[in-house]
Amino acid sequence: MMKISKYKNFYLALLVIVAFAIIRCSKDNFPVDEDGLLITDRTSAYVGSFDLWDPTHQTVVVGTPVVDTVAQTIDLQVRFGTDLTRLWPRFSLITDAKLEPKVTGFVDFSDLTNPRQWTVISGNRQVRKVYTVNVTVQQP
Repeated sequence: MMKISKYKNFYLALLVIVAFAIIRCSKDNFPVDEDGLLITDRTSAYVGSFDLWDPTHQTVVVGTPVVDTVAQTIDLQVRFGTDLTRLWPRFSLITDAKLEPKVTGFVDFSDLTNPRQWTVISGNRQVRKVYTVNVTVQQP
């Protein structure tokens, strides 16, 4: 019993410090978007790299995808025989940017005449750049 009262002031001070830290770091002080992501002052919105994975979490890309940040295109070739209906796109984005629509599962890339598109949104949520993913299949 004596030890608890001996450290009572220490624990009270620690509680006040933690409460102050929680209040200072509340959502009101750091703006977040509808996804709970921090909104920053960054205006860049681009894809750094891209990959496509099959259901076994292996890449199906032949070579290195070409990411053109000026034309806002991603050109890549996949292995012959790849099931284009169940591929998982893997984007690497500039810091604080986000992707729309979100990648939440496998994506169907089988319609090669109508490439898939994603929008990269900057950290300040003001700049939006639409990227087109052009997939070709390796010849047998």
